[in-house]
Amino acid sequence: MEKNWYVVHTYSGYENKVKTNLEKRVETMGMQDKIFRVVVPEEEEKEIKNNKTKITKKKVFPGYVLVEIIMTDDSWYVVRNTPGVTGFVGSAGSGSKPTPLLPGEVDVILKRMGMEGEDVEFDFEIKEVVTVKEGPFANFEGSIEEIDKNRKKVRVLVNMFGRETPVELDFTQVEKI
Repeated sequence: MEKNWYVVHTYSGYENKVKTNLEKRVETMGMQDKIFRVVVPEEEEKEIKNNKTKITKKKVFPGYVLVEIIMTDDSWYVVRNTPGVTGFVGSAGSGSKPTPLLPGEVDVILKRMGMEGEDVEFDFEIKEVVTVKEGPFANFEGSIEEIDKNRKKVRVLVNMFGRETPVELDFTQVEKI
């Protein structure tokens, strides 16, 4: 039995309450070996009002919580019967097991939140010429136009069809020439 991530539908606005309730239930019911992490996908949003910058957390998927589970009848029951939970996403009918998220889907969500993902050493500079290692622009060369260390992204000007085209890439997608 392997652990997978599942999407749980909650009453809107109850995401954090469901996370708290489920974590308490895991503890009291001794399910730590079957239910691992409960995540409310959020990202920071900058808001500028009256020349003041305010950073707020915004739910990426309102009404949904991600749960890492080894799916058994017991773990399904514990999650399904947590107050505020309306059901699993991706289950056809009341008795069927839900469909887990694909690992790539989870990685994208967790990386956006700044969770998971390896720490990347980045010692590039603006105007430095790099090669794209992977993705649709693999093997293209370009110069770095912008570096965003918080998001671990770079904007690289890639020469495509005789034109400079800005491409946003992860730090891990570029390398020095």
